[in-house]
Amino acid sequence: MRKILKLIFQRVVIVGAFLAIQVAILVSMILKFNNYFVYFYGISILLSAIAVLSIISNKSNPGYKIAWIIPILLFPIFGGLFYIMFGVNQLSKREKKKMAIIGEKMVQALNQEEPILESIQEESETAANQSRYISHYAYCPPYTNTATEYLPLGEIAFERLKEELRKAEHYIFLEYFIIEEGIMWNSILEILQEKAAQGVDVRVIYDDVGCIMTLPYKYNKKLESMGIKCCVFNPFIPILSSRLNNRDHRKILVIDGHTGFTGGINLADEYINAYEKHGHWKDTAIMLKGDAVWSLTVMFLTLWSYNTNTDEDYSRYKPHVHQKERHQGQGYVQPFTDSPLDGEAVGETVYLNLINKAKKYVYINTPYLIIDNEMVTALCNAAKSGVDVRIVTPHIADKWYVHAVTRAYYEALLESGVKIYEYIPGFIHAKTFVVDDLYSVVGTINLDYRSLYLHFECGVWLYKNESVQSVKEDFLSTLEICKAISLQECQEVSWYRKLGRSILRVFAPLM
Repeated sequence: MRKILKLIFQRVVIVGAFLAIQVAILVSMILKFNNYFVYFYGISILLSAIAVLSIISNKSNPGYKIAWIIPILLFPIFGGLFYIMFGVNQLSKREKKKMAIIGEKMVQALNQEEPILESIQEESETAANQSRYISHYAYCPPYTNTATEYLPLGEIAFERLKEELRKAEHYIFLEYFIIEEGIMWNSILEILQEKAAQGVDVRVIYDDVGCIMTLPYKYNKKLESMGIKCCVFNPFIPILSSRLNNRDHRKILVIDGHTGFTGGINLADEYINAYEKHGHWKDTAIMLKGDAVWSLTVMFLTLWSYNTNTDEDYSRYKPHVHQKERHQGQGYVQPFTDSPLDGEAVGETVYLNLINKAKKYVYINTPYLIIDNEMVTALCNAAKSGVDVRIVTPHIADKWYVHAVTRAYYEALLESGVKIYEYIPGFIHAKTFVVDDLYSVVGTINLDYRSLYLHFECGVWLYKNESVQSVKEDFLSTLEICKAISLQECQEVSWYRKLGRSILRVFAPLM
């Protein structure tokens, strides 16, 4: 009985109940108006028609448009109203002003390193074009003087993370989509609490939806009682709104401005295989030491300012203030961020540039393969041109319906020569690209609509860096425990399963 009561009174259950009640009330009101007002149906049709015209004329992704147009046409009474409530992703004037200020502060704080960009251009016009795009549209410049360490498993990353946290003397910034009480987080929290007691400026940002099932309500108050500053990104209020779509999916850890981590790894026990959730959990991260950490620091501070309505003096956290040594890394390192609110799909463009410019190979790890027509076309064209395109996805799903959509893309890709593998031991959560022994991206950006269009994300673009080879070697060793998917297997899937996948694929942008 206690377990049942605990389940009933969990925050997610209460929130879900409130949302369900609101939907029920909305639907009943619409039906009531439909029954009693002869003109209501005509007004609803007009509203849906306006919604469809608005969708067609806006700049959103074609797949996202189709996913909305179909239900509006099928259910014209409800469709237009629901699109206005949930599909329109426009900011208020106040929010636009806040976002503009963030952009200005990033530009001011991240001085564009023109000599470094010129150096890249001397080596490769292609690399310079990619770097220049990131500089102009993510406001994040390229760096040298940065050592990198690719971390191929969550367990390895966890140990390195704790080791570096213990060295902190001035500040620690953490920003994560998911934090869950357990072995991993409790071990980190113990260090954070100790450092806060020593006077270190410790701050945490976590996403409210990401943590709705993993942290108690108002967990930020508990952290603040320990001397840890904390803010919750986009608090989940049980009111029907399109703003619920925009989540902070980034994973950033910065220590004293000279050491930084990012990648796919959240702070929960499945990421270090402390317990088995979906078989063996394969994830990756990258550690930076040196100048490039400044971009991660600014990413954190700008979002902290956005959430807390504070105006930070970023110069207090400049790398040279606390950095004790220079880190001579090979090649170039360019951390970057992607916002869903600026109208520029930076993450997808970076990926497309890598695919379209590849000459020899493109190796990709992704937990989800829910891609738009541009990405499908790029992958297929690369493979048709003789580029060795290989993609690793999970064998054990975390969400059955998402995995079904992922598999719906296999056949078309395989027909074009793309090689697809599933990670047999379990779930692969890594998000990595490696291309031609020259380029790599390690970050938080999945190949799905949410990551590419709706979430705050981040990654690290590498060119001629020592970690590029590490990413490649890890990918090839991972293939040894993967199963190659054949075109024949896809063609032998039952018709009703194919039909189900096709239907899910249409609505994938809304998942």
